[in-house]
Amino acid sequence: MAGADLDMGKAREVFEASKDFTVGIEEEFGILAQDTLALDHRYEELSEAAQDDEVLATAVAGELISSEIEIRSGRGETFSDAVRSQVDARARLIRLAGENDAKLSATGTHPFSPWRDQRIIDTEHYRRLQEGLQYVARRNNTFSLHVHVGIRGADRAMAVCDRLRPILPELLALSANSIFLDGVDSGLQSVRSQIFTKSFPRCGIPDPFHNFAAYADYVNLLVRTESIVEHTQLWWSVRPHHAFGTVEVRICDAQSSAHDSTALAGLITACVAQAALDYDEGVAFADPPGRSIEENFWRAIRYGLGGKLIDLERGEEFPAAAVADRLLAWSGPARAALRIESAEPAENGAQRQRRALAGGASVEEVFAEEVSETQRSYAGAGVPS
Repeated sequence: MAGADLDMGKAREVFEASKDFTVGIEEEFGILAQDTLALDHRYEELSEAAQDDEVLATAVAGELISSEIEIRSGRGETFSDAVRSQVDARARLIRLAGENDAKLSATGTHPFSPWRDQRIIDTEHYRRLQEGLQYVARRNNTFSLHVHVGIRGADRAMAVCDRLRPILPELLALSANSIFLDGVDSGLQSVRSQIFTKSFPRCGIPDPFHNFAAYADYVNLLVRTESIVEHTQLWWSVRPHHAFGTVEVRICDAQSSAHDSTALAGLITACVAQAALDYDEGVAFADPPGRSIEENFWRAIRYGLGGKLIDLERGEEFPAAAVADRLLAWSGPARAALRIESAEPAENGAQRQRRALAGGASVEEVFAEEVSETQRSYAGAGVPS
């Protein structure tokens, strides 16, 4: 039976009553054994311990496997509000893990723990997911950053999703932070995207819907044909969230550095807001063909910031290294209106790890340094408030 979140009349009402530009941040972490840095099945234990912490009791959530844990900022009235909540939760979670002889990682994939050894969390939701997806669910040991931004108006929310489609590969290139899988260098910059986004159904970059009625028709088709029973089975890289009245951007790898994660979340928030402002002001927009966006998506997966992307309006290549400056320039009005200062890092996680590899470090040594950065930065050092 379909859940209440698939009542599209109610979903429309949620968006019509939503508030513009509220922000929620979700960050996923691997739970590691302290000595080996291998994934460790400790979610249930840490979740139970978190219930004694007034913040973590509501901020902590599970995410598919029992060696993964997520923290959620909850709804912030502004980006700064969301960051303050998330910074507090990060520090508490790092401390809680340490008190329970665990560490946390925040790369898009774990570099060497076998996927066959991981356990799906034993809840009705995840049992249903495992039954429906089989290998696809079991193989998906990945970690990401999600950002929710409130958008008032159901048709307006769909227009924002449509306008974000062409920049999703650019955000992925900027966030690429998963070069290792199964103990080897994958040759990709975001192998997480390959094993999750290219495997899950109803995932990746969606077709444009243009309005909420067309979107509702499609969701109703999926419900009527028993394809889905809850809206979270729409795993697209950008989606309207029926319960929150937000546009949720889900394309980015988890970030080893808390500073990088905060900066990326700020840029995503500004991009969502800028898409809404452009729509309000009647800025012309032509949906690029999905096949053109997919070409950029592949380039972001394969080369990250080290290759070239296609300017879809001009039909010309440009260096992917220019992505941050291009997005910052476009989103400037929204960043000013929302008072978001976003200083993107000079290199992404994939570049940093490849530099270490080139210097002679092993896969295990590279990962150990990323884990150390996560322990340091998410505990509070160097994190903007």
